[in-house]
Amino acid sequence: QVQLVESGGGLVQAGGSLRLSCAASLSISSFNAMGWYRQAPGKQRELVTDITSGGSTNYADSVKGRFTISRDNAKNTVYLQMNSLKPEDTAVYYCNARIRTPLRGDFIYWGQGTQVTVSS
Repeated sequence: QVQLVESGGGLVQAGGSLRLSCAASLSISSFNAMGWYRQAPGKQRELVTDITSGGSTNYADSVKGRFTISRDNAKNTVYLQMNSLKPEDTAVYYCNARIRTPLRGDFIYWGQGTQVTVSS
């Protein structure tokens, strides 16, 4: 059973920074991609950023230049460094991991989420 455990959320003032961590129960090299999604109240869950096993990254336009995804294979952990936070970044942030298989398709895993609240 794959487990993803997020940590690092909290309350921060606008302009501040937070770093989220996502610890996996197995080697993150096993995943084709890992990423962060967020869901604000009354809104759909949206992709914030992801990183492939090859190191390619992708960012939502709303966070480009402010957020950075990184990973530490030795610690089986993916990080999300969030700088210059805005009130509109307030959401529950979820870690996501994907294993792609040629015959059975994608296996998608989610963490339990961590709350990020940015005050104005």
